[in-house]
Amino acid sequence: MVDLSIILAGFSDAFSLTNLMFVLFGVVLGQFVGAVPGIGPIMAMAIAIPFTFTLSPIVAISFLVGVNKGGLVGGAVPAILMNTPGTPDAAATALDGYPLAKQGKPLKATKMALFSSITGDTFSDIVLITVSAPLAVLALKMGPIEIAALMIFTFSVLAGLMGNSLIKGLIAAVLGLLVACIGSDPENFTPRLIFGYWDLFDGLPLPSVAIGMLAISEILHRMSESFGRVRPAIEFVDSDDPDHDRVTWVEYWGCRFTMLRGAVIGTILGALPGIGSTAAAFMSYAFAKASSKDPSSFGKGNLHGIAASESANSAVMGANLIPLLTLGIPGSVGAALIVSAFMIHGMQPGPLLFENQGRLVYGLFGAMLMANFLNLWVGQIGLRLWVKVVSAPESIIFSSALLLCFVGVAMATSGLFGVSIMLIFAVLGYLMSSFGYSLVIFIIAFFLGPRFEKSIAQSLALTNGDLTQAYQSPVAVALLILSVVSFFWFLKRNAAMEKKQGS
Repeated sequence: MVDLSIILAGFSDAFSLTNLMFVLFGVVLGQFVGAVPGIGPIMAMAIAIPFTFTLSPIVAISFLVGVNKGGLVGGAVPAILMNTPGTPDAAATALDGYPLAKQGKPLKATKMALFSSITGDTFSDIVLITVSAPLAVLALKMGPIEIAALMIFTFSVLAGLMGNSLIKGLIAAVLGLLVACIGSDPENFTPRLIFGYWDLFDGLPLPSVAIGMLAISEILHRMSESFGRVRPAIEFVDSDDPDHDRVTWVEYWGCRFTMLRGAVIGTILGALPGIGSTAAAFMSYAFAKASSKDPSSFGKGNLHGIAASESANSAVMGANLIPLLTLGIPGSVGAALIVSAFMIHGMQPGPLLFENQGRLVYGLFGAMLMANFLNLWVGQIGLRLWVKVVSAPESIIFSSALLLCFVGVAMATSGLFGVSIMLIFAVLGYLMSSFGYSLVIFIIAFFLGPRFEKSIAQSLALTNGDLTQAYQSPVAVALLILSVVSFFWFLKRNAAMEKKQGS
């Protein structure tokens, strides 16, 4: 048990003036790079790590945490205002955020994203502080068989909810998994589907695929619909109603269960290494739509859709540190970068960290809570600026967005190869969306593909090639049964909806 004096000393370190200024700088930087499509907080953290060597450990790690938290908020801004996610996990936010912005309520949409993000992040931080060790132990009990079953269940739910056709959703998921196979075999590291291009040995870069399909394809659609007319990127609807520019307490409180569910989903998935915030955001969105009394309103500007995705993807950030701090296992790329910062300063995250560096750990906890309040403050100031920017003609906005996408992807992938991949998937995304195939399902399947394949390979190794032994895992059996049930339920529901529309 950590002594109370150590906890208080840690929090006093966190709330020092120097640490406060670096956390504030990190939050501002994170929101900025998160708002720029294709760059994101991960790149900023990677670049900043060498510059933190001269700082004290608590200041250095707190600064990186501020960058990561700020990036979560910033990524939602272009997703809502231009349907161009600044980060892959903000793609789910665009599903309802962008339609709400087109209705003349961009400030309401961005503020809902901000408030939901802070709510989910704070919930996750509190869980991290109070029950980090028990949750880490629980997460580790999920073996490869359970992880594979969980992903199958995720695909079945997402395929049924993200679109009007279950069959098209499953086709998009299979296509995403197929594209994820490009590169090296995760088990034997042998090349496959690279067609002689050794740049593909490490697989297709996620920024190129995500930005190409979600951002560039949308810009192509918008440009094809403009017919040479000059118009704003978002056509604001004039209204004297002040509620169009704010989120009222009634609206916020009405989304409390959605945000709580999203925060719980994000916390649980964040504690499982390798799943990440993108999966949490889409899963939370799917559950919110499934439990809604009016699921048809999702995708048309429903505040619950924004609340679900933002609360979940932000909750992952704190939960990622649960296995990191207690077991030394990073749950995401961001957490892995924080491990690097720990090791630069001569510390090894793991079971002995609380005993040997208890003051630093609780200083980090204090910095995380402080970063949430600074995120809220900086976000409220910056939102109005971003909303004003999109009032410019869409020719300027989209050309600027294209430039940022090209530059961001080129920086993220270290060259023009990533840009080429982005353009290929922009065309693919344009065609898929034109024929009614879900881009969301494709992206999430592509993102989870390597982890899914690795779980299958490990499961085969554990069962000596006999997957029927999976019945020995009650959790895996339950998830597989739920997958089958959800498949037929969505099939029946879609058939009923088509019959209703036909009549």
